[in-house]
Amino acid sequence: MKTEFTAEQLQDPGIARSNQILRTCVHCGFCTATCPTYQVLGDELDSPRGRIYLIKDMLENDRVPDAKTVKHIDRCLSCLACMTTCPSGVHYMHLVDHAREYIEEHYKRPLGERALRWILSKILPYPGRFRLALLGAKIGRPFAFLMPDARLKAMLEMAPKQVPPVSRNDDPQAFAPKGERRKRVALMTGCAQKALNTDINDATIRLLTRLGCEVVVAEGAGCCGALTHHMGKTQESHGTAAKNIRAWAAEMDGDGLDAIVINTSGCGTTVKDYGHMFRNEALAEDAKRVSEIAMDVSELLMQLDLPEGSPKDEVIAYHAACSLQHGQQIKTYPKDLLKRAGFAVVEPKDSHLCCGSAGTYNLMQPEISKQLKARKIETLEAQGPDIIAAGNIGCMMQIGSGTGVPVVHTVELLDWATGGPKPPALTPERQAGPQVPNLRAAP
Repeated sequence: MKTEFTAEQLQDPGIARSNQILRTCVHCGFCTATCPTYQVLGDELDSPRGRIYLIKDMLENDRVPDAKTVKHIDRCLSCLACMTTCPSGVHYMHLVDHAREYIEEHYKRPLGERALRWILSKILPYPGRFRLALLGAKIGRPFAFLMPDARLKAMLEMAPKQVPPVSRNDDPQAFAPKGERRKRVALMTGCAQKALNTDINDATIRLLTRLGCEVVVAEGAGCCGALTHHMGKTQESHGTAAKNIRAWAAEMDGDGLDAIVINTSGCGTTVKDYGHMFRNEALAEDAKRVSEIAMDVSELLMQLDLPEGSPKDEVIAYHAACSLQHGQQIKTYPKDLLKRAGFAVVEPKDSHLCCGSAGTYNLMQPEISKQLKARKIETLEAQGPDIIAAGNIGCMMQIGSGTGVPVVHTVELLDWATGGPKPPALTPERQAGPQVPNLRAAP
């Protein structure tokens, strides 16, 4: 694609990067075949190719974004299926992230939208605040049908039936390996996940220590910054990301780390991009170091020789989170691990398509999100599974809200298969909201 940015414009690092990306696009349209919003809406401007034209025009002309441009960019899920499909290697993720930052700086949204985005940015990345919001939403959920705004209704409907108790395993500490130490890893405990489902981190710690890892929850680490990053709120996202970089760099410079392990794939895609995000900032070197050792939990488990399990009765339908299969290009590891543990694994039709969760997308674009959710659940249930497995809390909440099939994190199933407890989501006692036992911390 030909671009006409001025030399002065190209002095801006964001513009320079976007210019590089735009020039790689050859208008082929392969991306339209795998874009969920184009499949649902059928509008060229709701495809990656259409959005690229809008972004190019907006940036080249230093134009104040108009409502039409903002609407179509807001409708992008950032599922990144287009990046997997693109034969030219267009790095759409960096381009749309820059466009969102530009919109946030130059476009004044209607008051209701500004208020909603402010509320989400001030609640979701903070587990304590989010937990309180979930408790409030749980009370208001029976009255969701009275909400005039579909987005407010979606927020109430998102509230789980049970808000889990706080797990003290998420506090800064170290967990000793069982037997000889093979690796020392930092576990990213996240933010929303700590309020929505504490079983995932607990299972991750049990599994990794069983396989010889010392697991560290670093002091000062928290939200990865993805939620605000995808809203274009760069200052906020970099602020939370910087805390992680400092916390993990301190561990790397102290007793050392072999990996930073992440069990929420949406976070993993962002952490692995810290090197790019901070390339022009003082933390550039530490950010690069962090990105280089960041791993999805499935990547680490592939290095740890998970024991082979005997064949099991449960049929697992594996849902591939977009941030894992497209954002990190991890496609087979979770399935390979589940099969190795003894589970029968099936996949739904069109497994490359998004479930519609996409961070805060299901809250800000609820109508499109519901269509994608319905399609995903239909294809998963068509496989007749006993359990649906996924590697991202957002997908788990999205799919779980529309199916009676239990939705469980991949790592919980692997923990169960190698000697851990049965995932609480599979037990009747789950409805009673069981307390989460604390694991023994290393001295």
